[in-house]
Amino acid sequence: MVSLGDAPDGTRLRRKVSGRTQAEVKDKLRALHEELAKGLHTSHTYTVRQCVDDWLVNGLDGRSAKTVSTYREVLDPLVALIGAAKLRTLTAPQVRAALVKLSADRSTRTLQIALNSLTRAIRLAEANDLVGRNVAALVSVPRGTAGRPSKSLTLAQAQALMAEARKSRLHAYIVLCLMTGCRTEEARALRWDHVDLEGVPGAVPPVPPHVAVWRSVRSHGDVKTNKSRRTLRLPVAAVDALKAHRARQSQERLIAGAAWKDNGLVFATQQGRPLDPSHVRRAFKKICEDAGIGGDWTPRELRHTFVSIMSEQGVPVEEIAHLVGHSTTSTTETVYRQELRPVISTGAEVMDNVFKIS
Repeated sequence: MVSLGDAPDGTRLRRKVSGRTQAEVKDKLRALHEELAKGLHTSHTYTVRQCVDDWLVNGLDGRSAKTVSTYREVLDPLVALIGAAKLRTLTAPQVRAALVKLSADRSTRTLQIALNSLTRAIRLAEANDLVGRNVAALVSVPRGTAGRPSKSLTLAQAQALMAEARKSRLHAYIVLCLMTGCRTEEARALRWDHVDLEGVPGAVPPVPPHVAVWRSVRSHGDVKTNKSRRTLRLPVAAVDALKAHRARQSQERLIAGAAWKDNGLVFATQQGRPLDPSHVRRAFKKICEDAGIGGDWTPRELRHTFVSIMSEQGVPVEEIAHLVGHSTTSTTETVYRQELRPVISTGAEVMDNVFKIS
């Protein structure tokens, strides 16, 4: 038994070791004293699962409940394999073996997130002197399955989608995302006071109708990166769709009466509340199916379609990166590389030319 001093309530703190022989006990005592000399207080019962749970509760301050839930979902399969292991005896080969097993049906990106999260969880345990070293930091990520690649609509598919969307409350939402490259998280947070559908034609220089993309539905309310905050000229089709949408929303406000929650949102439910992303995805899928382009599409692929059309019309990658709010052109080239082609031109004018209003 080794005394560790007194607890805050005055009781004595002791660590016990035991073994079958005197030599085994001496070895354990020596290892315990070495740990104590380094300021460590590792536990023989503290498991990987407890470590992960502690991190999810105490290591993600300021993160939204959705973010915490996402990390938990990614970590659950890994914890199912190694969660019962004692953290102090966990080895890098054990972590690697678990990841290799998961790689059979999970993407490389998912494995990267899982390993990164485990590394951060053990780092918190290190900070609390519960473990001597972070074995997860020594592990490389195995190659997983290929994730579902994002894709973009063809021009014919985009036209069919917008024609079908006219029957839906999501018409303006779809047109805005498709014609400006706006992120869906930015569109759902957009407020009417950030939308100017008239502009100032008499100003010098003239101010066209535009939208200020300054907010998102992220927990902090800000856009993804500094360069994501941008003001975009609106194509004519987007202006017309938003005007029709505003008139429709005014009618919904009158019908809702006292039930209306005035959040100033451009895109909201029929009672003025924020849109649920899962509802948007389901409604978008139904519109795609009714348009005859198949249901295997997601709203974020409207942004990919914008990049594709811009590139096909000769807009250089630097201008596309600026329009979609990427910090660097490397992001645009990496994520959207299949859609990119080098040449010359620019934004809202291109969309007006491609989607001519008859």
